[in-house]
Amino acid sequence: MCFSVSADAQGQSMGVSRLDVFYRRLLLTKLFIGGWGKPEDLKRIFEFRKIVGDREKCKTLVPVDYPVYINKTEELADCRIHDGFFISPLEQLVPGILPPEAVKARFQFIEPKRWKKNRPVCIQLAGTGDHFFWRRRTLMARPMIKEAGMASLLLENPYYGYRKPKDQLRSCLKNVSDLFVMGGALILESTVLLRWLEREGYWPLGMTGISMGGYMASLAVTNWPKPIPLIPCLSWSTASSVFTTGVLSRAVNWAELEKQYAVNSVYEREIFKLLEYCGVDSYKMGTEVQRRLDSLGDLLDLPGGLQVSAGRRFNVDMQCATSGTAEKQGSGTNTPPRPPSAPSVGRGRNMNSATCCRPSLQTESISFMKGVMDECTHMANFSVPVDTSLIIVIQAREDAYIPRTGVLSLQEIWPGCEVRYLNGGHISAYLFKQNFFRKSIYDAFDRFCLKYPSSP
Repeated sequence: MCFSVSADAQGQSMGVSRLDVFYRRLLLTKLFIGGWGKPEDLKRIFEFRKIVGDREKCKTLVPVDYPVYINKTEELADCRIHDGFFISPLEQLVPGILPPEAVKARFQFIEPKRWKKNRPVCIQLAGTGDHFFWRRRTLMARPMIKEAGMASLLLENPYYGYRKPKDQLRSCLKNVSDLFVMGGALILESTVLLRWLEREGYWPLGMTGISMGGYMASLAVTNWPKPIPLIPCLSWSTASSVFTTGVLSRAVNWAELEKQYAVNSVYEREIFKLLEYCGVDSYKMGTEVQRRLDSLGDLLDLPGGLQVSAGRRFNVDMQCATSGTAEKQGSGTNTPPRPPSAPSVGRGRNMNSATCCRPSLQTESISFMKGVMDECTHMANFSVPVDTSLIIVIQAREDAYIPRTGVLSLQEIWPGCEVRYLNGGHISAYLFKQNFFRKSIYDAFDRFCLKYPSSP
């Protein structure tokens, strides 16, 4: 059963899916085993985020005639499958930030042999663990051809499939910064493909993705200067909650992140100053994380290292102080708390001793994670899509991977978008609701054609 509502409060989770929790426990590998990433890389990424976060600044980043190549075509009974590639624009704009294996962007374009009406194409970005093209081609693209005569373009994410670095284990990104590099690359690469499809005469064009693919599709659409259908499935307004309060937080290599944060003062001294996001949901970090962990700790089997003190809120307060926009706290004072001193986060201590795991360091590391994630993934840090009425968001009510509590809703950030809720959790929705995802894609495209009936 599914339905749409106009307010996020009506779609709040009725609990946490035990299937989500069980499935997460089957995954034994750790995320971010390499740590935060090089400080200089984070600085470059944050500076680049300021550009791609503003649609007006991006109009000339990707030339209209950016070269795209088709190197193979396969004829099937009902469709043609074209394999193509191009060089990621991110390599030119932020040289060396991509691993060498990811510089060449690869895609599959699956188009029907007979179009039913117009020549619609939906770009589909990959979710976590979705390497190569088989999964999206089988579960979404081929059925979309049969049901609606709609083509799909499947872009390979950096760090996945053909673009996976040799030293990366399966889908486990080595550094936190890798996720931000992936997002920056996909924003630009989606622009390349949208412009290529326009040049080739396809219309209308839209974007979708499931889970992480939904986040990435949302980021890409914020950068597109025209109305476009967007259908993000099983994603929300920021990735910060995924890695701090969702079930995936249990898979994060917190020990290495805490160690690096404590030993290398540059993260606190310099990186913090570059974090600009100062939304109201940032102030809920301490209380919301504590409340959520208290209520779900047994279910999620969270380590003691994730028990956050409600009194040590993340200090986007500190970010506000840096930007001169300190806001009033619940304590009734206008003076934001001072940034933690070096001794308070354990710098200079023996990281093999028990003292390195005290709550202050754990809290600071989780806080820093929320800060950098919000900086690069929070939709409020990016331009609002040109026409939010063309956005249909799909959410699972009991999603343990994508927590919605304590963060701004997409309806607040994108007024006019529609949110449709499914009963169940993240995994069950992915396994059994692909048909609902496709139906929502068709609805968004139909809405676009009614509102903008002629091709450009």
